[in-house]
Amino acid sequence: MQNQENCYKNVWILSGTSDGPEIANRLLELNFSVFASVLTYKAGQAYIENPRLHIITGKLNNKDQIINFIKKNKIKFVVDATHPFAVIISKNLNNACKEINTPFLLFERKSLIKRTNNFFHIDNLKDINNVDLENKNILLAIGSRFLSDTAKYYMNCKANVFTRVLPTYESITKAFGSCIKNSNIAILEPSKNNEGILEKKLCDFWEIDYVLCRESGSYSQKNWERIISGSKMKLFLVKRPKIKNDYSYSFYQYKDLINHIIKSNY
Repeated sequence: MQNQENCYKNVWILSGTSDGPEIANRLLELNFSVFASVLTYKAGQAYIENPRLHIITGKLNNKDQIINFIKKNKIKFVVDATHPFAVIISKNLNNACKEINTPFLLFERKSLIKRTNNFFHIDNLKDINNVDLENKNILLAIGSRFLSDTAKYYMNCKANVFTRVLPTYESITKAFGSCIKNSNIAILEPSKNNEGILEKKLCDFWEIDYVLCRESGSYSQKNWERIISGSKMKLFLVKRPKIKNDYSYSFYQYKDLINHIIKSNY
């Protein structure tokens, strides 16, 4: 148990909807005050209401903005639970915390890839080069940031390109602004019930041959693994980037992260 002097220390969590709410809930139960940064209003709705929980919506543009936020809100710990491919924000957080000597804790999802004949690790989004792509149907489940460029590349390889994007303004705008045919675009949230029913029906309807996604360790990745395992489709997983992080502790389990914060709080 924390004593009264150690209650209400401020912890700042940067995350999506997979890990952030769980970490926040555990800290709130221990009487910490939690600031949670999310990209969209909808993502903030995944968090419970609590007088000691503060939701911050929007992007952080640079290191100085991060430093100002930490100082203004007297942040004791910064927890980076962002997407494994969100390398810019992770780098900025790391540099900011290092500059002002604030503990920086990295939470990483473990990605346990099943070894099957139709799962393949690749180094980048344009690295599917060991299979025949001509007239094959490839589904891009890679987010919207590099969607247009990646789609153009595989179209030049004479593949038929399809995509699944999240129901956000940015994702929808980029998808329909890309070179992908409108009829080849699906807008839906990844299934969270470990069944991936919608994704499976989508693959069947479009007669998908290959699925390209990123090794995020998320329920989205697990859905694709489950759907493709035992099927005739092939799954190509882009390896997560290695971030040089010389100033943080890394954690793969919620309890280890929380225990470290508790012990460091005394």
